[in-house]
Amino acid sequence: MANRPAAALVLREGDRERLVSLTRSTTVRAGLALRARVVLLAAGGVSNTAIAEQVGLSRPKVIGWRQRYVRSGIKGLDDAERVGRPREIDHAMIVAETLKPPPKRLGVTHWSSRLLAVRLKVGNATVARAWRDYGVQPWRSETFKFSTDPELVAKVTDVVGLYLAPPDNAIVLCVDEKSQIQALDRTQKMLPMQPGFPERRTHDYVRHGTSTLFAALEIATGTVTAACKPRHRHQEFLAFLKQIDRAYPDDGTGQELHLVMDNYATHKRAEVRDWLAAHSRFKVHFTPTSGSWLNLVEVWFGIIERQAIHRGTFTSVKDLNTKIRAFITGWNDRCHPFVWTKTPDQILKKANRHRTSETLH
Repeated sequence: MANRPAAALVLREGDRERLVSLTRSTTVRAGLALRARVVLLAAGGVSNTAIAEQVGLSRPKVIGWRQRYVRSGIKGLDDAERVGRPREIDHAMIVAETLKPPPKRLGVTHWSSRLLAVRLKVGNATVARAWRDYGVQPWRSETFKFSTDPELVAKVTDVVGLYLAPPDNAIVLCVDEKSQIQALDRTQKMLPMQPGFPERRTHDYVRHGTSTLFAALEIATGTVTAACKPRHRHQEFLAFLKQIDRAYPDDGTGQELHLVMDNYATHKRAEVRDWLAAHSRFKVHFTPTSGSWLNLVEVWFGIIERQAIHRGTFTSVKDLNTKIRAFITGWNDRCHPFVWTKTPDQILKKANRHRTSETLH
């Protein structure tokens, strides 16, 4: 008599969704996803022979995984703990060597997996595995900067407090300049994006001069008041302050304009201080030294750089300024508020944590 197909496998409660997720996941091991597929097919009443043909396993293997599931559920589909000789290569030792600077004779600033493998007489894949296990990435390097401003706490509290709870009948403007914007023109025409091909441009270019963008970001709306100037001296900055004064005329209600600015020397020139003193509705808030990231207009400068400048081609400074103004016009039509979320205490706590970490190292 011919063998009858095995009865459909009965899944444990809630296992079907988890098994389906395993078969669709791109992060689990391929073997585990395959076993989950075997169990799902068995639960659907597919014969062991048909399952073996579909997934590329032998029939005894299919039967074995069915039985493992019956005994232990999804946990039984994991690889059994391997037996044999323990690993002789100490990953901690590899990481300890990685943290030491390479010998001067090598002339390198950091270890590569191949260089360290030669030194330790192991395979470079072993070094790479040790680095993954310990989260060590010698090829990466990041920067840090601590503010040495003696008024750090007061300035952070002042600026962030202005963002989180602006005064009544007041407008908060983040003011700064983006200097040395180059009018770069490619030597050949850009090749536009096509299906299967990104936009392409030549590596060489022609410089046509530079421009400075002065900008004031109103955080409550995201509206930007801006001006393009040939230089970024105090004369140009003073002219921009007067432009802000015209853009936000005194309405007779005592409305104040609170300006957040960094410590650039131009912002503190006597002529600028005198003008601000003569216009009492302007209130200035300086960010801490080395803390210009507290100025939200820097975020907007990043936006215009990515969306309009970095990939742009400009035949002259006039062309550059025209395209910058076109972006600003479009931006003001679609702008949105800039919302600050971190409190002063959270910022200072994180800064102190990083400072302590660097001191210990």
